[in-house]
Amino acid sequence: MQVHTVGDGTPEVAVVGAIHGDEPCGVRAIERFLDTEPDVDRPAKLIVANERALDRGVRYVDTDLNRCLPGDPESDQYEERLAHDLMAEVQGCTALGIHSTVSYDRPFANVAYLNERKREVAAHLPVEQVVDFTVVADGRSVELPGFLDVEAGHQGSAAAVDNAYDCLLAFLRSTGVLPGEPPAPDPGYYEVTEPIYKEPGRTYHFLGENFVRVGPGDRYATVDGEPIVADEEFWPVLMSDEGHDVLFGYRSTHRGALSTLPDVDHSAEAVADEATDD
Repeated sequence: MQVHTVGDGTPEVAVVGAIHGDEPCGVRAIERFLDTEPDVDRPAKLIVANERALDRGVRYVDTDLNRCLPGDPESDQYEERLAHDLMAEVQGCTALGIHSTVSYDRPFANVAYLNERKREVAAHLPVEQVVDFTVVADGRSVELPGFLDVEAGHQGSAAAVDNAYDCLLAFLRSTGVLPGEPPAPDPGYYEVTEPIYKEPGRTYHFLGENFVRVGPGDRYATVDGEPIVADEEFWPVLMSDEGHDVLFGYRSTHRGALSTLPDVDHSAEAVADEATDD
């Protein structure tokens, strides 16, 4: 793991690239930023996480780094040890992880356990959508109280690098590391309700478009050439033919613009407190 620090003092802001080694856009954006020799108003860390997987061009070496947080320093699996080290680096930081996908060309943000800190940062990223993955967030970085992700675009593309760089700059402006006003696009807010899994040995084909409503009775996919029909409305997220061996994508509900959400604390601590009260 590489950790680059800009500015003087103890950083409370971090950008993380290469959580997955086959998603290099975050690393390229970090390199581009460091090459500018930036003059910053407060310190920040820029982290290249999974160097070993990045060098091999694979998602992970032993296990998915973004599914095994907080990690284990005594594990015999490389990513579980790395997850522990990464957690130590981002502890107490407002952090942005940069990813890419094969299912969507434009950037969007991912959160879980939404709180005001995450909401404020997400509101100033150059994205059209913010997706809440709370229901499936176990072991992911977005569970952390100050951490959110951006999917920068199509994996391996030059556009994803450009989008990642734009998101990096906007994030650093919104957190006071860089001067200047970040964008304020007021993205739509989508709440994931459930994953859709593939059955082994079957061929899936997505007929719709991510973030475009699927209505009751609509054909949105085929499996072995036979149509899959929606029983209720949903908005597809990260749905694609070949993006994952097991996962076809996610169903979500569109909650409206981010700015229209009530001021409710959806942090992990608040959710746990509500469960205790019940």
